[in-house]
Amino acid sequence: MAARPPTLLAAVAPVLVGSGLAAHDGAFRWDVFVVTLAAAVLINIGVNFANDVSDAHRGSDTSARIGPTRAVAAGLITPRAMWAGVAVCFGLAAAGGLYLFTVAGWPILAIGAASLAAALGYTGGPAPYGYRGLGEVFVFLFFGLAATVGSRFAHDGAAPLDAWLLAIPVGMLVTAILVANNVRDIDTDRVVGKQTLAVILGRSATRHLYAASMLGGFPLIAGFAVLGWTPGATAIALAALPLAIPPVRTVYRETSGPVLIGALQGTARLHLVVGALLGLGAAL
Repeated sequence: MAARPPTLLAAVAPVLVGSGLAAHDGAFRWDVFVVTLAAAVLINIGVNFANDVSDAHRGSDTSARIGPTRAVAAGLITPRAMWAGVAVCFGLAAAGGLYLFTVAGWPILAIGAASLAAALGYTGGPAPYGYRGLGEVFVFLFFGLAATVGSRFAHDGAAPLDAWLLAIPVGMLVTAILVANNVRDIDTDRVVGKQTLAVILGRSATRHLYAASMLGGFPLIAGFAVLGWTPGATAIALAALPLAIPPVRTVYRETSGPVLIGALQGTARLHLVVGALLGLGAAL
């Protein structure tokens, strides 16, 4: 429960894109793909564990919160045990990083170390950036840019332009997942003093941000492909555009937490589908 399996899709999409680009360049390695995917998912699980225990410590997971049960706040697991889970996940991810280091060199270690630090700082530490409206920025940087480019880099130590370009729409969609989560929790977060970007902007502006994050990547995917900056077949990801409409419509029309959970799930699904199609298009 604490691992929050539906959210783990966010770790898969950038690995598919980066690996597809590696296949396009003739650099794909199955061992690198498997280790990168495992490390990415483990970091995501560790993030979820750390957020669970940190939010419980700060008292932001109250009984009024709408969404999946938080294990520490609900008394299902002790903080000490949860931190042990964080250590195990990050330790295994670090082991994967050491393997990738033998393939691609020291930048992999730098990306991994920065990712772990960002994971712990989201809701933990003396100044958690997730409580200061910076969550979306860090998610875009680490689950979008770093994850996509890093997944491509891991295969042969190269970070070509097309990886950076496709990392932008991937980052926009993964950011939309967090925006959907925060717009759902806007009222309860405001009460406990959790200053997410949604709380700072207000519901109306956050809805616009969500729509821009959901839809803005599609013109970029088309433009990059037409200009020849990315493999032309990556344009097949445009086929996923209809999947963006129902969640955007829901976020604009609804304020009920349970209904917005469906929009959150639809956002995660879109992110995965776009990542899979971009990866497939690149590999063709």
